[in-house]
Amino acid sequence: MNGMVTAVSRSAAHHFSKKREPVVRLLAGLGVDGDAHLGTTVKHRSRVTRDPTQPNLRQVHLVHAELHDELNAAGFSVHAGEMGENVTTRGVDLLALPTGTRLHLGSTAVVEVTGLRNPCSQLDRFQPGLMAAVLGRDAEGKLVRKAGIMGVVLAGGEVRPGDAIRVELPPPPHHPLAPV
Repeated sequence: MNGMVTAVSRSAAHHFSKKREPVVRLLAGLGVDGDAHLGTTVKHRSRVTRDPTQPNLRQVHLVHAELHDELNAAGFSVHAGEMGENVTTRGVDLLALPTGTRLHLGSTAVVEVTGLRNPCSQLDRFQPGLMAAVLGRDAEGKLVRKAGIMGVVLAGGEVRPGDAIRVELPPPPHHPLAPV
């Protein structure tokens, strides 16, 4: 299950959408250089309010371009970076990855998957109905969160559109992703 990076984005301020860039630099243990969520401790405002000393398990946000395709087919207008992601991918079933999967991005960067993005009301402020569109139910009726995954940077490096993604699964037993 290998894929490619289709876009990279960042925002120095806490804005919902992030600006697409030709390249971003991932910094080991910190996140995306120049992004508001850079750091070893949590930077998401709601989490900082609860406990600012929590480890930052959300250094990098990844969304699969296939979700953008699905949303656009449903009548939304969503493009790379607009849902707040740093890395937009294609060809990797991000939501099916187990916790601890390592994503090798480009020639040197490695992101370890920590969990699912928990969709929030900011999605509806971006486009009404978007939050419901990124939530679903599986065959057993369990909630499915489709708004992407989060990870931490294990090895730094530059990442740009067109870079290959190599998926390295953790040793079994595999644990499904949960919101972080």
